[in-house]
Amino acid sequence: MIKLIISDLDGTFLNSQSKFDENLYQEVRQIMHRQNVIFAPCTGKQCERVEALFKNVGSEDLWILGDSATRIKHKDKYMYESLLPNTIGKKIIAKLQSIHQDFTIIACTQTAAIISEDTPAESEKMVQGSYEVVEKIADYQEINDDFVKITVYDGKLRSYEVAPQLAEFEKQAYIVASEAAWIDITNFGVHKRHTVEELQQILQISSQETMVFGDGHNDLELMQAGEFSFAMRNAFEETKAAAKYICKSNDENGVLLTIKQLLSLQEEN
Repeated sequence: MIKLIISDLDGTFLNSQSKFDENLYQEVRQIMHRQNVIFAPCTGKQCERVEALFKNVGSEDLWILGDSATRIKHKDKYMYESLLPNTIGKKIIAKLQSIHQDFTIIACTQTAAIISEDTPAESEKMVQGSYEVVEKIADYQEINDDFVKITVYDGKLRSYEVAPQLAEFEKQAYIVASEAAWIDITNFGVHKRHTVEELQQILQISSQETMVFGDGHNDLELMQAGEFSFAMRNAFEETKAAAKYICKSNDENGVLLTIKQLLSLQEEN
């Protein structure tokens, strides 16, 4: 029996316009409520940004695995988080800046997503699409707090080339190029499967009772966290290979339609 549903957002739950069908979600939400099924977005987006995305349809029942799955938030309370030590994070940022000067580096602490004062307006707008609380700083080395995560946006699509250049930190941090434009850096050993397992332990729900959805390279571990693992039709081939099933694309309401179909069958039984 399915008791927990985990879904990535960008490229998975959200369509190409970063939106979702709110009417269909409300319909599916009612089915989940009847069956006491928990829905948990698992995303690189800031937890507060996820709450804003769901404000029209109700976010109070969500378990949010946000900030690249480094934190679990439920009803305004952080139930779990794992932080990248300040000294390691700043060394990684310095290394990134030595590789290329034109990256948009998003250094997330427990209170805000921090970007450089000289971030171009277009990049800043993109950052605000995923982060509700954004601050600017003249020098990242002035940050004194530990990091929730560090994310790199590269408009020149060099992430698969850059990520291996951070190999010196592979025993201190988890580093993944989720796609050509993005690199996510979190505390060592902290990825989506790890944090889903933390949530499963909190809720006392097994992987056999869990359904997961994803599309990117940062969802590869996620595909191992649930017995019912779905890659989107638009997913990377590696993610499709790691999943047990393929569902419709993010532009075809693949996540919601699959949930509706399977939970309706479960309800009948």
